[in-house]
Amino acid sequence: MGLFSLFNKKKKIELKAYLSGRLIHLEDVNDGVFSKKMMGEGIAIEPTSNELLAPADGEVIVIMDKSFHAVGLKLKDQTEVLLHIGIDTVYMNGDGFTPHVKVGDHVKTGQKLITFDRDKIKKAGYRDVTVLAITQEGNQGSIHFIEPICVNANDTIISQL
Repeated sequence: MGLFSLFNKKKKIELKAYLSGRLIHLEDVNDGVFSKKMMGEGIAIEPTSNELLAPADGEVIVIMDKSFHAVGLKLKDQTEVLLHIGIDTVYMNGDGFTPHVKVGDHVKTGQKLITFDRDKIKKAGYRDVTVLAITQEGNQGSIHFIEPICVNANDTIISQL
């Protein structure tokens, strides 16, 4: 290995659990959009916590105005990640969702992005399963997530890009 190749070695980006709960395959979300991977490859968590955390360092590139149920991040390798709280929660119009970031903010792994009220989501008749979708692949090549298990927010590594 030459000196040049030492400096060009790509550092892997770890994606950490963005919530505590049970990790499930995207196909098991059964929503017709995410489960069919229309938004990209991904994974989902059936949460036991109510704070959505950044899975990796990045920049906030979108937060859903008024509904605050989803946030998009661009990671260091240009991968774009969508974190989407619940299924059809856009119809809650932000009730039960509190954003802690805005577009343009640079976030660190484990930083609080959105707090949400799981009870309000369920009382409104929606599911709180929360999706992480890779909407734009960066420079990492193939994406592999760990198998479904119970995960702890900001502790369990769910993928390496």
